Amino acid sequence: MKRKGLGFYLRIYRKILIQDIKSKMSYRADFIISTIGMIFTNIAGFVSFWILFRNFPSINGWNYYEMLFLYGFSLISLTPVQCFFDNNWSLRTYVYSGDFIKYCFRPINLFFYYQSEVFDIKGLGQLAFGVGTLIYSWNKIGLAVTPLMLLKVILFLITASLVMIALQNAAAATCFWIQNSFYVLDLVLKFKDYAKYPITIFSPVFRFIFTFIMPVAFIAYYPSLVILRPDAVPILSWLSPFIGCLFFWLSYKFWMYSAMKYSGTGS
Repeated sequence: MKRKGLGFYLRIYRKILIQDIKSKMSYRADFIISTIGMIFTNIAGFVSFWILFRNFPSINGWNYYEMLFLYGFSLISLTPVQCFFDNNWSLRTYVYSGDFIKYCFRPINLFFYYQSEVFDIKGLGQLAFGVGTLIYSWNKIGLAVTPLMLLKVILFLITASLVMIALQNAAAATCFWIQNSFYVLDLVLKFKDYAKYPITIFSPVFRFIFTFIMPVAFIAYYPSLVILRPDAVPILSWLSPFIGCLFFWLSYKFWMYSAMKYSGTGS
């Protein structure tokens, strides 16, 4: 069988995306309510920072606007997993019911076929809020706006996103192996909340966990140091693009390997 290229998958995804958005927009009330709910959730996070810094001018050397920068950076980097990989949350349902078997008979990449079926459009509200927060904090900190700086931000945002996508892919794929996989996926979701904080505020044990075991520090902290602390960037920050790509590749391989073990019998 002839191997299909990137152009083929982009054309297929465009068609699937259009149909999915049309389907969601037919239920506009649900879309509007969900989007408003996500916006208010992000506003609550913004307000929590404001309340915290009314009493403390800085936390372990991080001031209010630097913390907002991390918060905005994390929201943007988490948007791709929200928009493009939300179907991971339904994976266990398809596997346990036996309906996942339908994805195994199309002559296209199984991972692409399954993930492309759902686009969570309300994640764009999170993106807009994250961009606004990042721009606001950027201006308050007084960071320069240069082509090189913007290139760094885009590069590190993309690779930071790959870390969270990898974590969710790997967690979702555990449903092929264990019965109560929801708790694994839910645990990963809870850990992402720590991405908006600098790991220096945690104990050495949690710094190690957030760097090498559940590497949420690569979602915002390490990539942001390239922008916020350009004179003292640790090696892990420069390795962030490599780590993001590596984790995503490993999670993809694990997801595909697990899916190939699927028997189609349901539970």
